[in-house]
Amino acid sequence: MPALTLREILALDPVRASEPELLAGHTGLDRPVRWVHSSEVYEGANFLDGGELLLTNGFGLADPDEESRRRYVRELAARGAAGLAVEVGRSLPAMPAEVVDEAQRRELPLVALHRVVPFVRITEAANRAIVARGLSGRAVVRPWGDDHTAALLADLADGAALNQPEVEARAALAGFHPGPGARLIGVSLHGTRDAGTVDRAVRLLGGAGAMRAAFAGDVLALLSLPGTRSGDPVKGVQEVFRTVADPGLTVAVGHAVAGDAGWLRWSDTLRTARTTLELALTVPAAEPAAPDGPLVTSSRALALERELTRGGIDANRDRLTALVQHTLGPLLTWEAAHPSDLVRTLETHLRNGCSPTRTAALLHIGRQSLYQRLERIESLLGLEINNPDLLGELLTATCAYRVAQRPSGARGTARPAPTHPQTNYLRTAASRKVTELVPLKGA
Repeated sequence: MPALTLREILALDPVRASEPELLAGHTGLDRPVRWVHSSEVYEGANFLDGGELLLTNGFGLADPDEESRRRYVRELAARGAAGLAVEVGRSLPAMPAEVVDEAQRRELPLVALHRVVPFVRITEAANRAIVARGLSGRAVVRPWGDDHTAALLADLADGAALNQPEVEARAALAGFHPGPGARLIGVSLHGTRDAGTVDRAVRLLGGAGAMRAAFAGDVLALLSLPGTRSGDPVKGVQEVFRTVADPGLTVAVGHAVAGDAGWLRWSDTLRTARTTLELALTVPAAEPAAPDGPLVTSSRALALERELTRGGIDANRDRLTALVQHTLGPLLTWEAAHPSDLVRTLETHLRNGCSPTRTAALLHIGRQSLYQRLERIESLLGLEINNPDLLGELLTATCAYRVAQRPSGARGTARPAPTHPQTNYLRTAASRKVTELVPLKGA
């Protein structure tokens, strides 16, 4: 399908409301318009790539001399601008004759806008129409056909080359309008193609919005939480999904970003959510989950795992092995000769602030049994677990051991990593399939 033309742009309601008058460049009405920008910068041509319709209130044309105004038009034409639309009547009482003459010489469409219409209304309507026309032509190559929301989410999650106006227009086309102060959170679900789980979560979150789409066996969503909502947004999203997700589902929640922080931050939280999901599916959980409920985790809960697997497990295997052996060698030797659960006990204890009550409850053992294990660990390692200087090293080593070995029955080992044809969605180099993971030497 051909791109939107200047003639079609001028026919849009917000543009017609401005009472446009074509003063020059009548032969260019059927030029394709790639994007619509507004700028009051006199050197605005420097920011164009070609094919844009430039809107200006004429402020930059009010003071320069005749030759400067002619040069302004020449530079726009040289950059391949699709046209120039100038608001007349406020900053610029009338269109300068030399601007009209130069536009005629360069065959650059020149439009006078005789009524004041906020440029944001014109650019939003025009760019939304441009995006809609462009997306409708992608159906032959995109596996989701005319699903504009899925196309945008996949592009964001894959880190495709985008720009802020395009993302905003495509999001608006999908009905996604983050309000002032909104916090955005990426969410990735595995084990369902029903986006209704996200819809139920949004209803419980109250005032939240969402873009969501189902892929092959997975659902990807970008949630928008209102800026007036108090509390930890990530924790709130996790709690809601624990309530609405069906047993057997795996849900990964990304980090929170400001809605006005730009599309790269939108992309970051979606990509973090998908990376977290893949780790949740391929790495045993640090703590046991409810056997009859969903597994809901977050990027912050797996932050250490993500750092340890950056670049892939195989690429880091020698480093992880050295770290584990250096820090936990005596424990591994003991566990090889005596059936025990010391490494897991140590990690659980460290992850829960060295709280005996919490650790014993999670391990389903009595506090006295826990104390005996902790004494054994300290005796074998020759150190005090509660020493603040050692907490970081010990936690990193226990996490590295769990990442690189796969105990039988760990949650996630029976679930295949998510895949999707014809796209990089949910594919990262940081993880490997279950069969590629082997226990560390000496474990």
